[in-house]
Amino acid sequence: MGKKKKVIIVESPAKAKTIEKILGEDYKVISSKGHVRDLPQKKFGVNLENFEPEFEIIPGKEKVIEQIQKEVKGKEVLIASDMDREGEAIAWHLSNILNLSGKNRIIFTEITPNTIKKSVQSPREIDIKKVNAQLARRILDRIVGYKISPLLWKIIKGAMSAGRVQSAALKIICDRERERFVFKPKEFYKVSIEVKKTKANLWSISGKKIKQENVTEKIANDIKENVKEVILKDIIEKERKKSPPSPYITSTLQQDAATRLGFPVSKTMKIAQSLYEGVNTKDGQHIAFITYMRTDSTRVSEEAKNMATDFIEKKFGNEYKGGKKTKKQKKNVQDAHECIRPVNIEITPEIAKNLLNQDEYKLYKIIWERFLASQMKHAIYKDKTYIFQSGKHEFRTTISHRIFDGFEAIYNTKEKEEKELNLKVGKTYNVSKVNTEKDMTKPPSRFTEATLVKKLETEGIGRPSTYATIISTLLQRKYVIKEKKELLPTLLGFVVEDFLTKKFPEIVDKNFTATMEAELDKIETGEKQWKSVLNEFYSDFSKYLSKAQKEFYTVNYETDLKCEDCEGTYKLKIGKFGLYLNCESCKKNKSIDSTINAVIIENKAYINKAIEKHISITVSENACPKCGGNLTRKKGKFGYYFKCDSCGFTVSGYKIASGKCPKCNSIVVMKRSKNGKTYWACANPDCDYMSWNEPK
Repeated sequence: MGKKKKVIIVESPAKAKTIEKILGEDYKVISSKGHVRDLPQKKFGVNLENFEPEFEIIPGKEKVIEQIQKEVKGKEVLIASDMDREGEAIAWHLSNILNLSGKNRIIFTEITPNTIKKSVQSPREIDIKKVNAQLARRILDRIVGYKISPLLWKIIKGAMSAGRVQSAALKIICDRERERFVFKPKEFYKVSIEVKKTKANLWSISGKKIKQENVTEKIANDIKENVKEVILKDIIEKERKKSPPSPYITSTLQQDAATRLGFPVSKTMKIAQSLYEGVNTKDGQHIAFITYMRTDSTRVSEEAKNMATDFIEKKFGNEYKGGKKTKKQKKNVQDAHECIRPVNIEITPEIAKNLLNQDEYKLYKIIWERFLASQMKHAIYKDKTYIFQSGKHEFRTTISHRIFDGFEAIYNTKEKEEKELNLKVGKTYNVSKVNTEKDMTKPPSRFTEATLVKKLETEGIGRPSTYATIISTLLQRKYVIKEKKELLPTLLGFVVEDFLTKKFPEIVDKNFTATMEAELDKIETGEKQWKSVLNEFYSDFSKYLSKAQKEFYTVNYETDLKCEDCEGTYKLKIGKFGLYLNCESCKKNKSIDSTINAVIIENKAYINKAIEKHISITVSENACPKCGGNLTRKKGKFGYYFKCDSCGFTVSGYKIASGKCPKCNSIVVMKRSKNGKTYWACANPDCDYMSWNEPK
């Protein structure tokens, strides 16, 4: 057999395998296994006079480069790294290392025979504007990380480097926690009446619509005492069209996978990457299932539209075909990309279930259903709103009836339907019951991974390729912890955020961070030069940096925690071993866990409730499986563990579950993975019980 005539370089071995299978013997497809060259790991690597970067082969990639150089010698080379900025930068680095020139860059939104064969026939030059945008981002992050981190390390032991975009995200999470802390609940009443077994809610008083949170006890009692019968004043009938959803982009896929499947953002992206590059299926094939998964465009190619339309007509009928207009794209959308969709609509979820593992199947299913729904007709509902009047009080209820399912034939968003009411306008009806339920207004919800991604996207912070990294970085650095899907800022996170806000306000400012993202987009489109953007940033940043380096800064917060030994109040300080509490009256010192969910507002740390909660999970009475003694949580070299006060029994873990192991009846402990996700595991070394949920 002759040697391969052409070499294609991709990032991952899985992608290489899929493409080589498609192209056959004329091509050798090899993998760079991700990035091969970057800024130095052990020094700054950027000349701040002209912003010229210094690059080095990433440690451990020397053999990969040697192998690539050996494979490409004397052959035509095409570079097929991903189509985002990072992929373009990888192609540029490889091209420089291999001394390539001319048209050697190919891209594709999907790994299918038709697309791959077209791509290799039409290579282009590397998009240097896209490369420059990525270089600018990398250098920006290097400047922030390398210049701020030493200051953080001096002041706050345990604080890891401060990332540019992560810092803005941290401030968003901390600000939400402050909102929750200062929130004062307000009492209100939910008021409704029942007529002919149908509930109608209070709508207006004296012709003015009233918000539910403004309904007082006085209003509720007035209605309860005086509303005995109502007149059906009117019935308003209206036909309502319910539009199909747009196909997934990166952020909406991450949000839906988190909400519907319970997947962390990092897990979603890992699975999506596999589905794009190709997976080894249960029947021995190697197949790519979806298009490129890092995109902010909802664009659908004509080929994909036709594929979907044919399937819809065959499966559901001509009346279900959509012809849906694409929504106007947001600013800065990379519209050369497509939406996230199946590469072959004929691989239905039913077929995919027999080819993929459970998690791959779940993610593919929601991608397939969402895309097909986006190409279908809208659903049609008939709404009937019944308006009841009793003096100055008006009550309303709406009954909806679906008259055409449209996209809901495949995408389950059907609304609850109720029976139509046999009531006549102008007639008086007795009120069988007045419901008055006291409630309290709720503080804004904490962010979950899904809602944080939505917030970051709305604020223009980060891009599709960065959302997962932002969250995982905050979790790994212990600035944020995750409990029951909620993201909670830690005491350490607040101290770091407060330092950055005081010393580097632009770094944590969401508007500034969004503006920088827009500047990077302008570099990519050629509207701005990358070095001028870096120069503008550094001229302002260096002023803050110089001031922060000269000024003395120490952690010294007032707290709401009283000293147990005197009438004094503890202060939160920083020492050789990290954060600690100090009573200046009696000189008592006390350790504090920096991962508790405390709040810092205006130089005061509110830690009392957090410590009470912390204590409640650090001592488990009569829980020792050996002697029945108390288990006390301690922190060691390798993390948290519980130790029996009586017999010395130890078990690693963060919290003891309220219930016992369903398999062996031993104690179950909560543990944290490296990315901050919590899970439960049996303390018995001979038992393999593990669960995401606490046993009760």
